[in-house]
Amino acid sequence: MNIDIHAKNIELNAPLRAFIEEKVADLEHLIGEMGEASARVEVSIPSNHHQSGAIYYAEINISIPGQLLRTESNNYDLHAAIVDAKDAMKVQIKKVKEKHSDAQRKPSEE
Repeated sequence: MNIDIHAKNIELNAPLRAFIEEKVADLEHLIGEMGEASARVEVSIPSNHHQSGAIYYAEINISIPGQLLRTESNNYDLHAAIVDAKDAMKVQIKKVKEKHSDAQRKPSEE
C-alpha cells in the first residue's frame, strides 16, 4: 500500500512518520484481496490559537478500486487521534468487505 503523509502546523519528524506508517500498515492486511490501495494521512493542529480541548486532528483517506474510505479524529493527544482514526477506518473496511462478500454469496436467479 502506498502511504502519503501530510502535516499541517506540525513538524513531521522521523518518529511521527514511523508511527503513522506502522498504524496505517496495520490496515493493509484487512484490505488484502480487495485490490491495490493507497492511503493519504493528514495530521495537523487546525489552528494556532487553540489553547485547550481536542486540538490535534488526524484524517485517513484510503482509496481502493471503486471506493474512497475516509475517517477523521480530534483528540488531546496526536498519537491518540491517529489511533482513533485508524480504528474507525478498520470498522469501515470490515463493512465494505462484508458487503462485498454478501453480494458474492447471493444465489443467482435462474
